[in-house]
Amino acid sequence: MTKAVFTSKVTPSYKDLPEERYHFPRTYLNYVQQTIGDYIVYYEPRRSSSDLSSRGGRQSYFGVARVSSVIEDVELPDHYFAIIDSATYLDFDTVVPFQEQGEYYESALEKDDGSTNKGAFGRAVRLIPDNEFDRILRAGFAPILGEVHSPEAPSPPGYSEPPTSFERPVVEMVVSRPFREKSFMHSVRAAYSNRCAITGLRLINGGGRPEVQAAHIQPVASNGPDSVRNGLALSGTVHWMFDRGLISIGDDYKILVSKNHVPEDAVRLLNQSGLINLPKDQTLYPNSHYLKFHRDVVFKK
Repeated sequence: MTKAVFTSKVTPSYKDLPEERYHFPRTYLNYVQQTIGDYIVYYEPRRSSSDLSSRGGRQSYFGVARVSSVIEDVELPDHYFAIIDSATYLDFDTVVPFQEQGEYYESALEKDDGSTNKGAFGRAVRLIPDNEFDRILRAGFAPILGEVHSPEAPSPPGYSEPPTSFERPVVEMVVSRPFREKSFMHSVRAAYSNRCAITGLRLINGGGRPEVQAAHIQPVASNGPDSVRNGLALSGTVHWMFDRGLISIGDDYKILVSKNHVPEDAVRLLNQSGLINLPKDQTLYPNSHYLKFHRDVVFKK
């Protein structure tokens, strides 16, 4: 097993869904097979779509996950999927540029003269040593690392790997449920600017902390990942209604209300536009895959 960087951009042009699967050609099969059972970090390139002239990508590392297996793409010859253990996916609390102040997180990306090795940079899958993987994770989770006092926190119930398989504290923290809850809450609140997506309310308590909560669209109990794309910032009452299927969201981001289940007083709390408030960053919009799950499984139609 070894660690790697997977280059990925979530757009309709790709079959990628970082929380679930990573699509790649045969060129990288040997590299990806080496990562099975180990962790990878995701990197978003400058290109924002499959169009070679596209731009706008963040050129940053943005998440971490564990690869569970590799399967063939039956629809496209010589292409494969790395299947991701969705329970291990976690967005970074802050994206990490590939270089900061002239220092590269991946040593292979730097030439002897200090310039960028474009040949290495052009590879969609890059194997990296443990120490570089650790540096990227520590930078990505820097906003909350100081809040975690127990790196020995137990793995969440039902997690497939025993705690003894993780030798380094940074990985132990990433798989622990308390750390993941803190990270998910931080990332979702930041994405929605501490504002409820369904009511538009932005309440701050006396201690300066936002009252808005981080809700999973596809519940963790139903294998929903701790991803911002599977999250919504919701006020307490709306969070309760959403979890019980009294309200849901369409693929067009319209608010759906269960007939005869929600009193008029509660309906008046919802955005008058009938649409949810969305993050400024389109890459963090609720993913249609998870919205469909909520409508099909949770929503009381």
